[in-house]
Amino acid sequence: MKMNKRRIGAWLLAALTLMTLASCSKGNAARAFDVATATTQNESQEEHRLTLLFAGDLMQHGPQIKAALQADGSYNYDECFARVKKVIDSADVAIANFEVTLGGRPYTGYPQFRAPDEYLHAVVDAGFDVLLTANNHCVDSHKAGLERTIAMMDSVGVPHLGTYVDQEERRQCYPFLLEQNGIRVVLLNFTYDTNGIPVQKPNVVNLIDTAQIAADIERAHTMMPDVIIALPHWGIEYQTVPSKQQRELARWLMDKGVDHVIGGHPHVAQPLELSPDSCHLVAWSMGNVISNQSKPNTYGGYMVHMELTKKGGGTTRLSDCGYTLYWVSRPADNGHKHNYRILPIDEPDEGLTAIEQRLRNAIRTSMRRLMEKHNVGNIKEMTSEW
Repeated sequence: MKMNKRRIGAWLLAALTLMTLASCSKGNAARAFDVATATTQNESQEEHRLTLLFAGDLMQHGPQIKAALQADGSYNYDECFARVKKVIDSADVAIANFEVTLGGRPYTGYPQFRAPDEYLHAVVDAGFDVLLTANNHCVDSHKAGLERTIAMMDSVGVPHLGTYVDQEERRQCYPFLLEQNGIRVVLLNFTYDTNGIPVQKPNVVNLIDTAQIAADIERAHTMMPDVIIALPHWGIEYQTVPSKQQRELARWLMDKGVDHVIGGHPHVAQPLELSPDSCHLVAWSMGNVISNQSKPNTYGGYMVHMELTKKGGGTTRLSDCGYTLYWVSRPADNGHKHNYRILPIDEPDEGLTAIEQRLRNAIRTSMRRLMEKHNVGNIKEMTSEW
């Protein structure tokens, strides 16, 4: 792909070596990968390709819950994701941060989120294949809510990582192994805090504890995946550029052998950076996927697209990457003709109210200026049809 190249940030200038890493999958303890199997695979010269999509924060504020309520007492979110489903389905695997709990009734929005179970079903139906649960709202409904969220995700068969019923479940399920199309990817997920709400034992929430993260990466090194991707919940809310702490942690993760870092939490888009060899990507913050927030830059964001390629037993490389911009229209903006809707950043005027047009124009200009000024490396805005 042809894209304009920018000067890389100083912390990414050093050459970064791809490493063999460790992994585990849901219900299976981390284990050494069979060397004979690896040798057999390495003899093959078949080219393997895996496309990944990453999205930001799936929020559920009180007005969103109210807007989804049906006459029979159920909740319907189909319209929320209808326009984005094609984009999500275009990837082999789509991953997003599920920043609510499924604690059961009564349903509540900010500051302690308890979303209807139908929200989870809508997220899965939209095409998300893996959900992240380590975020600052993951214990909003305390021990019962954390455990019920896990149970609900298990019941619909959606893999997840970041929070665990106990240490034994964490040992069996983490680090998380994603294996598809002949490529093995390890995912790590951790959060800066839980909003001061204590994690009740025996529950476990992955926190930004460098000693624990280092141990997790070391455990990963005993395995043989092709790529490791860290998914931190970090940064400063509403700040459109990464903080010093984000940059320091990203540098530390890279030094430990992490290949890519895809972050969230600030609720606004922050830029992306790609190393000079186009092998190592950092997305500082993707913003909200969907929310009721209306502060500048909060009602939009981007999805990261990555293509990984491996030929035979060779090194897995990042063969393509880019991002898709979008924004969210709220019922109050569209004259209450629609529910909350995720729409493409270039949604035409036809069918939009004057308020929607103004909001679309504002966030489109803001996000594109941000990317133009601060993106680093060969990264493209993708404009595929929705």
